[in-house]
Amino acid sequence: MSAPSWDFSFVYQSLQDPEINNDLLLSKQNLDALAHLSIDNVEDCQRALSLYDDIHILIQSVSNYAACQSAVDATNEAAKALVIKTDVMQSTLTQAFSPFESQLAGCDPVFFDAVMSGNDETGSYDRHAFRFSRMRQHRVYRLSVPEEQLLAATQVDGRNAWGRLYDAITGTTKVMLTFPDGSEETMGLSQAASLLYGGDTYRREPAWRAIHQAMEKQEITFAAILNALAGGRLAEYEKRSHTKPLHFLSPALEESRIEQKTLEAMMGVTEKHKALSRRAAKSMAKMFGNDTLAPWDEMAAMPSLEAKVSTNYTFEQAIVIIRRAFDSVNPEMAEFVDMMVEQRLIDAAPQPNKVMGAFCTKIAKTRTPLVFMSYGGSMSDVLTLAHELGHAFHNWVMKDMPMVETDYPMTLAETASIFAENVVRDALLEEAESDSDKLLMLWEEAQTAVALMLNIPVRFEFERAFYQQRLEGELTPRQLRNLMSDTWKQWYGDAMSEPNDLFWASKLHFSIAEISFYNYPYLFGYLFSTGVYAQRNSKGERFYEDYKSLLKDTGRMSAEEVALKHLGANLEQPDFWQQSISIAEKRIEAFEALVDKTVVKR
Repeated sequence: MSAPSWDFSFVYQSLQDPEINNDLLLSKQNLDALAHLSIDNVEDCQRALSLYDDIHILIQSVSNYAACQSAVDATNEAAKALVIKTDVMQSTLTQAFSPFESQLAGCDPVFFDAVMSGNDETGSYDRHAFRFSRMRQHRVYRLSVPEEQLLAATQVDGRNAWGRLYDAITGTTKVMLTFPDGSEETMGLSQAASLLYGGDTYRREPAWRAIHQAMEKQEITFAAILNALAGGRLAEYEKRSHTKPLHFLSPALEESRIEQKTLEAMMGVTEKHKALSRRAAKSMAKMFGNDTLAPWDEMAAMPSLEAKVSTNYTFEQAIVIIRRAFDSVNPEMAEFVDMMVEQRLIDAAPQPNKVMGAFCTKIAKTRTPLVFMSYGGSMSDVLTLAHELGHAFHNWVMKDMPMVETDYPMTLAETASIFAENVVRDALLEEAESDSDKLLMLWEEAQTAVALMLNIPVRFEFERAFYQQRLEGELTPRQLRNLMSDTWKQWYGDAMSEPNDLFWASKLHFSIAEISFYNYPYLFGYLFSTGVYAQRNSKGERFYEDYKSLLKDTGRMSAEEVALKHLGANLEQPDFWQQSISIAEKRIEAFEALVDKTVVKR
């Protein structure tokens, strides 16, 4: 089985499918109906909520379909045009619903409860209660309805356009790898990036250097994108501070549904264990015969002990590995993997114009999860596939819930994905018969620790410092490079041979238009999921159903509430985070011991 491509026949036959226009036309009709409703009438507010649900599902379905087509081929002009069209419609929906949103955020409790309670004909609207309760808590930051509408209207050709520009550039950029013998090879940026995860030692450093050079050529543009996104957000936050100051981190915390104390506790414990994460990096370096880890080796496959080329896994082998691991939790999870493969809901085939990265999304009107990546055959790719299938399983578990209750934050989104990685790694570790097999799995454990306990904090600290400095004006490419380099050294110390001073340009997360601080939730997910996974043995047969119940609550509770209900943990205290890092420490110690044993044998 070669790496597959998507089959969208379950929803749309092509970008020219009349069903797309039908869905958009129905959305337009519902938008017109929304405009004739009164915000002062309970029944009209309830009708507005129902219309919002229906319109949002249809627009999101078309939008995600178009975005998927554009991700596979960044040169697909029809797909990009449809993305923009749905972006405009989403903006129109936001503007049309804004009066009702402001009403429900600021109305008296009696009116609010009457709307949420529904009636005999419509039933309860409690599915919206959590969302609007959060909004009511933060209503002090709301602008007037005309101001909120103007803000939504300008996002399409403002903030979102900067994100589209980044995707367009990175999706069409070609890089040239230059080898020691003077030979050269040209490929797409995403294809070069995939080499960083593999075992091709000959092409890996040239790929990293080529990507770095490509980022350097575009550094003025990428700096403009970052400055524009941050500057626009900061201007908005200043306007929202009309009654109470709104810190630039607060919107991200609300998006993540965590409190400031939780973030501080997590980051504080992680910083205290920088030395542990650096030890993991240095042990990885030993496997490459070095004292410090090179940046092009950070996410690479473990070097083979017997040959120059690391083990490669076909896509079919990857699915077998993941399916078997999921089955060890519950057969239902294995059947889910079968369904994703059989219905071709995974797009993993490398393509020259494919955008970088991996993600999971869904077609809202059918509740169909979709996985995207460029599969290269390394163990890292196997775990990336498991990670995204974990996200997809999360969506699948929630498929029968009200749509509004399936909107979970990124912090809790990473629970299922990193849980899936842990399941696969542990299953392979248990099956390992030789030291080399055990070392491979422990390598992945150590690599994950480096990525999430060093690299993620670098991203967070860089972005926080960038926003603080951006308050005073735009940063030049040189200032951004220096800031990234300094932050990199603070966390990696002597564990890495050189900093990646253009990481702010090459990492697409910094240029995502819809959300800021797309970083610390990964660390949260890693440590939180470790705490969840630790219950697997103690709960036994009860674990699977409890795990699904936890996933279902992620869209209708804060992270602190989910942790307290399902783990009995207080996330605002360091204890929970320390327990999870202690588990990671045992894995790193086992890795260090086996590396030392292996290196001595060599």
